[in-house]
Amino acid sequence: MKELSLNILDVAENSVKAKASLTEIRLTEDGETLTLVIQDDGCGMTEEVVRSVTDPFYTTRTTRKVGLGLPLLKLAAEMTGGTMQVVSRAQAEHPADHGTAVTARFHTAHIDCPPLGDVVETVLTLIQGHPDTDFLFCHTLGERKVTLDTRELRQVLEDVPLNSYEVLQWIEAFLREQYQ
Repeated sequence: MKELSLNILDVAENSVKAKASLTEIRLTEDGETLTLVIQDDGCGMTEEVVRSVTDPFYTTRTTRKVGLGLPLLKLAAEMTGGTMQVVSRAQAEHPADHGTAVTARFHTAHIDCPPLGDVVETVLTLIQGHPDTDFLFCHTLGERKVTLDTRELRQVLEDVPLNSYEVLQWIEAFLREQYQ
């Protein structure tokens, strides 16, 4: 994938498919390091599956025989001298505390570091496509933070769907203003 925002979209979509009620997307830029953490409270994975998810020829999908999302994210991180780690607790084994966390670290000064891309569009796409799922987005840029928590929006909006045109417009403006 040419931009990290597309990797974020892919991994967050996996969280939604895992029936997560909350998916956290955290980006931290500190000096020449970018850390991406996508964490959810979905059904999680067994240790055996976690060992297999970075193999491009492993997938749980029935429509194709390869799963490239996590292998491509791992490759992108490692090409910069960074790392990727997947930690998961399966719901069957941990009924009260389950879910998955994907952490990728990139060395941004490395020539092979992909651009971040448009994370605002990624967040909007996730909310528009999954209005009943909650997302917590936090991008820390040194001393500055860009944040959005759909749980807070739900409290204010009450019965207005998050994927309504006006709400999506407001979310986009709110996030873009924080980046200025």
